[in-house]
Order: sequence, then structure tokens, then C-alpha cells
Amino acid sequence: MENNKRYTDLGFAKLDMERTKRRGYSEAIYCECKTKEQLLEIFQAFKNESLNVIGTRVSKEQYEYLKSEFPDIKYSAQGRIITLINQEIKKIGEVAVCTGGTGDIPVAEEAALTAEFYGSNVKRYYDIGVSGIHRLFDKIDEIRKANVIIAVAGMEGALCSIITGLVSVPVIAVPTSVGYGTSFKGLSALLTMLNSCAEGMSVVNIDNGFNAGYSANQINRLISGKKE
Repeated sequence: MENNKRYTDLGFAKLDMERTKRRGYSEAIYCECKTKEQLLEIFQAFKNESLNVIGTRVSKEQYEYLKSEFPDIKYSAQGRIITLINQEIKKIGEVAVCTGGTGDIPVAEEAALTAEFYGSNVKRYYDIGVSGIHRLFDKIDEIRKANVIIAVAGMEGALCSIITGLVSVPVIAVPTSVGYGTSFKGLSALLTMLNSCAEGMSVVNIDNGFNAGYSANQINRLISGKKE
């Protein structure tokens, strides 16, 4: 294994060890297309540098393989997120994560766990979609206290626009692939969100909870820094 100032070369992967210095946060590992043996080498390399590690789209089989080598590793089967903490994480501010329905929770958990890993406090508001909009109204005062909101919805994706129209903070909308035939695996929700008339709403790709959580954390920490 070659280790230089910029990255660690494992042959099959070149790990960006300086990303924390350059961007403030460590590299994330997309696990879905990697073998268990590759992940073992990657996680060990980050651990050798005392860096925290987050892996996304992790299977239970991959987790169990890594758990035998790293007993302190944490796994969320619902969010398919795995973390290995080598340095204490100080959490600040607040990110609110909301879903339209229970079916959207796996993507929401990917977002929530990502934001927590990178240093944000997170509050969850699940199953508050527009088919029973009184559920959203019951929680809206609490949701407004957050520095940034992640709104996750499938079907027609209307929840995100409604939340954005009720709050004064940035909203990150996440379309999910939850829905019947003409939802086109999330495309319908994505187009609804992209065409929203609610100002201040940004949209990430279908099922991309990781990017929503990462971006929300950046916004939250900038706002929290100004408050302190």
C-alpha cells in the first residue's frame, strides 16, 4: 500500500485522505458495488489514519463481515448506513428530517444518519404527508425551529413544496422511488419538486438521502457558527 500526501493507493481504490483538510469532512464510501474484502481494506486504511468512516448502501452481509473485524462499527439496516467512529463527533444546531409516508423512511434515515455523522443534531418527523395534512400542521411549529429541513416524499412529492411555503429556512427536497406505476420510480416526484413555485427549495436526485444529509449539515453548521 502506497501512502502519499494526497491519497492512499490500494490498487482498486485511491482514498482521499486529505478531504477533511480540504472540505471539512471525510470521504464517504459507496458500498453497494464493492466486495466485502475491498471494504475491509478501505475501512482499515481510514482507521489507520484515525479518521471517521461512513459507508452508504451497505448490505447486512457486508456489515456482518466488517463487524467481525471492527466490533465498534454501527449499522442501520433501514438507512443502509454504516459508521466507524475513530474521533469524537461534536453535534451542533438542528436539522429536521420529514417524510410524506412510512415508505419514505429508508431514504430519510440515510439523510438523517449522514447529517448526524457529519456533526448535526437531527430531529425526525415521519409520516406527515399531504393525505393527512393535519399531521404536518401539528408538528410545523417544532419543524420551524430547525436551521434547515430535509423533506422526503414519493408519490407526487407535494409535501416538500407545502413545507417550503410554511417555513423561513432552507428546505432540501428528496424525491423517492415510492409510488405506483405512473410515478415512474420517483421521476414524477422529482419533476414536481423541480417545478415547485415555493421559493428556497433545493432538490437532490431520486432516493439520494446521502447528498441531502450532507448538504443539510453544511448549511446547519454555517448557520450555527454564526449564532455562536
